[in-house]
Amino acid sequence: MASAGAGRPVDKGGFPVGQWTPELLADAISSIDTNRAGVDLRTVQLWFQENDKGISADNIRWLARIFGCGDPEASGAWQVELSAANRRLVAKRRKKKAGRQSQFRSAETIEEAVAGNAPANTPAVVAKRNGRRFNLATKTEALFGSQSSMALPLVVFTGACALGLISFTLNIHSVVFSPESGTSKQVGFLWAPNWTITFLAVLPLYLALVIDLLRCWKEEWRPRLVAISDPAFPSVGWEYRLAAASYAFWATFLITVIVASGYNWTATHLIPLLIGDPGSWAVDWGRIAIVRPELISVPSAIAFTGLVFLFNGFTAYLFFAGHVFLHLMKHDYIDLVKGLDGGFSQVSVPEIEDISLSLMQGIFRCTSLGVVITILMKLQSSYLQSDYVNLIEWLVADFRSPFGDHESVVRESASRGTAPGFYYSFFCLLAIVGTFANASIRIRWILMRVDGSRFRRRHFVPWVLMNGAMGLLVISYFLIGVLPGSIFFLLFSLVLTGYLLSKPAPTWRQESQ
Repeated sequence: MASAGAGRPVDKGGFPVGQWTPELLADAISSIDTNRAGVDLRTVQLWFQENDKGISADNIRWLARIFGCGDPEASGAWQVELSAANRRLVAKRRKKKAGRQSQFRSAETIEEAVAGNAPANTPAVVAKRNGRRFNLATKTEALFGSQSSMALPLVVFTGACALGLISFTLNIHSVVFSPESGTSKQVGFLWAPNWTITFLAVLPLYLALVIDLLRCWKEEWRPRLVAISDPAFPSVGWEYRLAAASYAFWATFLITVIVASGYNWTATHLIPLLIGDPGSWAVDWGRIAIVRPELISVPSAIAFTGLVFLFNGFTAYLFFAGHVFLHLMKHDYIDLVKGLDGGFSQVSVPEIEDISLSLMQGIFRCTSLGVVITILMKLQSSYLQSDYVNLIEWLVADFRSPFGDHESVVRESASRGTAPGFYYSFFCLLAIVGTFANASIRIRWILMRVDGSRFRRRHFVPWVLMNGAMGLLVISYFLIGVLPGSIFFLLFSLVLTGYLLSKPAPTWRQESQ
């Protein structure tokens, strides 16, 4: 571009009057009003030589302004192109350096091997040893990053269907339990929304949304942020970030599979079935063999409940692993935008804003479905504590409670026992809402740093809708079984959430055309 004279004055024919020389280019950059420091002639001379040092971010900005003839839009486009070229130069330099180091290390390893004293921790040996080590984070990402994005949701859906069919064969899909004192209750497996609706509909949809969000981030949004980022502040690669979060995936696996499912099954089902006493636990499809052994045998109940909780453990891991990916994408986004170091052009600001809103809307979709799952868990637990025959009658009574007698809707029956879903759903709610709140606060802070006034004009309404819908869902969760008529509040929250789930996020390319 210096040889072509880009940005230099033109003659009557529209051609540049001449080429750029280091002296002319240094004078032109130093004459820019906002460039108080100017530029050293020796620095510009290095640009015209074959070297691997590249150009600093500030000088790229001034150079883009010269090539763009001071036009903001043209200067922004030139800055993007020059930054990309500089980044390619940096990558090329690193590749050369890595190649030289690899050759040196390989030669050193060969010499030591010939001498018979090859070290045990050479790079080749370490890489081979790490290759044999099971990497849970990478394996999990492979599940979410499958070429067929519907493979994982279909597996969960199919597993839920299989459990429903098994419950039919065991004759516990629909069971009415009649205690000695109190009303009869429907405790069948297919009547429990936390085992049916969750695994047949909500969880597969959640997994599909996480898969799509992860694909958009890795293949579309992240590359666009990297393209406009400052090469002087290289960002951490996604693979490195994923490897650093390996402990989070292992902790999630241990908590969901070993504790939340394995220990929970042992304490609430296995031990009561073995001793023949439900204890303080409410009688449901898993413990019905204790009071009605003619319906299902204890060994069959142990096998079926173990299979259900095993399925629950691995699906719970997939659910919370999705939240780990949400945190990783959020941290990756923040680091990339911070790497711009305030160098926001008129071209990059709208793109950053729309990527930010699209990411936040994706996080909202996933976390809102997570709250819906906790609501289903508490609905089932609250019903087990009530004096109604089945869940539908309980919901209808709650719907009619504001217009008549509603004492029995919120009254808990002491003979029903404890429902563990109350506690499990509460802790899940804390983790899910924490993920959403942290992302909402930090992404909004970054957006205000980019361009606060533009954010308030263009993205204030969708941001308020997302926060409001999440707040309504949380309030609905706490009102279930406590306030008569809470079904109205819950329905309104679900309608608003469903509207936001179906509303597509804006894209920068569509708005710029």
